[in-house]
Amino acid sequence: MRILEFDYGFDKRTDSICFLWSLDNNSQLHNLLLIRRSFWHIIAWFVSVLFAYITNRIWVFESKDDNIIKEIFLFYGGRVFSGAIDTALMYVFISILMTGDLFAKIVVQVVVTILNYVFSKFLVFK
Repeated sequence: MRILEFDYGFDKRTDSICFLWSLDNNSQLHNLLLIRRSFWHIIAWFVSVLFAYITNRIWVFESKDDNIIKEIFLFYGGRVFSGAIDTALMYVFISILMTGDLFAKIVVQVVVTILNYVFSKFLVFK
């Protein structure tokens, strides 16, 4: 099951990029809604985290808990927390330790993926 978490974690990041790209490249929809790019990014994040929740619930942790609302709130809360850790670590690696962007992103994504797994396993889908 741990392999699935890493696979679906990668899928979540890929889905976020693809969703954002599709919204960004649909100029009619973009102009119709008059929404800025930053808002598209927020929508992409919510959709990709929802995808991650569904895949984690069904295939990774095989949750049978009836309290789905509680699980979703905990899952999103965990992702907000790991997003803050992601941002803080990127700042530390790039601005303080003066590492390269790519090196920092790879190291931080490994840390965040592990953090997300631990949070999901022990708090969300326990």
